[in-house]
Amino acid sequence: MIDFHSHILPAIDDGSKNQQESIAMLTELKNQGVTRVIATPHFYANGESVSAFLSRGQKSFEKLNLNSDFPQVVLGAEIRYYEGISRLADLTKLCINGTDLLLLEMPSAKWTDFVIKELISLASNGNITLVLAHIERYIFMQPKSVFADLLNSGVLMQINASFINGFFTRRKALKLLGSGMAHFVGSDCHNTTDRAPEIKSAVSHITKGLGEDFLHHLVNYGNEFFCKDKDHIYF
Repeated sequence: MIDFHSHILPAIDDGSKNQQESIAMLTELKNQGVTRVIATPHFYANGESVSAFLSRGQKSFEKLNLNSDFPQVVLGAEIRYYEGISRLADLTKLCINGTDLLLLEMPSAKWTDFVIKELISLASNGNITLVLAHIERYIFMQPKSVFADLLNSGVLMQINASFINGFFTRRKALKLLGSGMAHFVGSDCHNTTDRAPEIKSAVSHITKGLGEDFLHHLVNYGNEFFCKDKDHIYF
């Protein structure tokens, strides 16, 4: 299982505070059956350059000094959307390492026509595959036609494990997955307490609600994005 959204790198954003907390989170993810973790620290274009962010991420990762006992960690980013992001230099360098997947955090508000057109334009340029992070936070603020247009343009969607695990939100989460409106699951873990990894219970609910065959499809679909370049060396 892949955790497609996490904040496990130490002391880089509002996630893990130090190496010890990161190791504890990765150990918990391993115990939950996760074999690959996408590290997606927050990136804010108004705060630093792409090159500076990537340098910080690399240094933070190196502090972990991981061995093969841990899940594979792949560097990525959770990029905060702003109008005009399509003109950001080096945007493609923020894709999840070894893939063309770009995880974008959208505003929790009704999006303007400009925003929707820019998302479709980004998805259509052929250089990236857009993934909207934790869509449960804003999908119900948009007309249904918006997400139909985005999906038809090749935009993919990620939901958080907590949305699947929640008693009052589980049915909505499984409906999004089962209907093909959500493609990836992420823990969005930040620590080992109030925002700890919850992948195992989410997998259990997916299996119970949608079946083992669907779970296998979900896992295989995610893994396919990491098989395009078999010679690539991941972190």
